[in-house]
Order: sequence, then C-alpha cells, then structure tokens
Amino acid sequence: MLSVTDRPSPNHDPRPEGAAVDMLILHYTGMRSGAEALARLRDPEAGVSSHYLVEEDGRIFRLVEEGRRARHAGVSHWGGRSALNAVSIGIEIVNPGHEWGYRPFPALQMAAVAELCLDILARHPIPARHVLAHSDVAPDRKEDPGELFDWPGLAKCGVGLWPERDAEPDADALTLLGRIGYRTDLPLPVLVTAFQRHWRPERVDGIADAVTLARMAAVAGA
Repeated sequence: MLSVTDRPSPNHDPRPEGAAVDMLILHYTGMRSGAEALARLRDPEAGVSSHYLVEEDGRIFRLVEEGRRARHAGVSHWGGRSALNAVSIGIEIVNPGHEWGYRPFPALQMAAVAELCLDILARHPIPARHVLAHSDVAPDRKEDPGELFDWPGLAKCGVGLWPERDAEPDADALTLLGRIGYRTDLPLPVLVTAFQRHWRPERVDGIADAVTLARMAAVAGA
C-alpha cells in the first residue's frame, strides 16, 4: 500500500464546477533542499502548492487533496486549453534543478514517483499523452523536470507516453508539435527545446533535426 504523509498546504481552492481531472503534471522543486521546498509549498505568503511532493529518499507528502485545485502549473497551455491547474494534479519532485546543481533523480525517488502516479491514474481517467512535464505546458518559462528525468522508465511502468520507435514525419515541426498538444504561438526553438527535454533528452538544443522530427511524428501518432 502506498505510504503518504500529510503535510497540508493552505494554498488551494475549489476546482471550477464541472472541471474533470485529466492531466498529471510533473515538476522538480528547483530548490536547495527538500525541506526548503516543502516549507515554500506550505507558505501562505508564497501562495504556491502542489498535490504531492516526493523526496529523494522516496518519501511522499500530500499537500493538497486531489479534489482541490493546487497552484503548481501557473500560466499553462496544452491541447488548446489554458489555466491547467483546474484540471490537473501536480507532483513536485525534489531536485535542485538547473539553478542549484541539476542531478539525476535517485532510483528510490523514481520508484516512488512511479508508484504515486499509478495510484493517481487508478482514480482519474488521465490518458498517457496527458502525463506531462511542467516544461511541456509552460515551455517559455520552465525547464522542469528536465532532461535527466526518467520518462522512459516511467512509461515502462505504465505512466506516460514513450514511443517504441520513431516515425516518418508527414508535416513540419510546428504542425507536429501542435498535434501533440503544445501551444504554437511561441518561437519554434522554444517549443522544440521543450519537446526535446521530454522526448529526446540526449539532444536539447532547440533544433528540429531529422531525428527530432521523427520522434515528434511518433509522439504525435501515438
């Protein structure tokens, strides 16, 4: 049974009437320690929160009940929708991030993330293509959880989308990115970088080369 410790945050409000949860958004904390991140996510002056926080040693904290709207995604867009806090569950994953010494996510932590995600997916009809990075839904503002996050490992556990093979592109990069769900009114390199952080982490340079295009086609068609 999943072990979760409650550490309630005051930073939440009701979901809009009729809003159904159909997205799961994963973040890194981007702070120097898990304790610092937990304190900020529970600080009424900061005004931010997530539903869960996962420590590097695998401990899981519940900050906001899933039926409430947490404040994790900010200005966000996916699949033509915006303000995604209303329809999403947010998980903060402890990692110092690009500013404080970005590093790989420990195996214990990733195992806990996978277990938590599967637990959430058992309660909510969230399609695989709606298990997203913060950088997917806010590509012009965010980098997390970044190129070191183990998306393929999560997909093997049944969480999220990772195509087994690339595909022949039938459109240009911007069209493919729009099919996947990205907003298309931002500069192309910004969008390509966000895509690469999630689905081609070995090359994060904002250039839609042949392999990146083939990977886009695979994700768009999955």
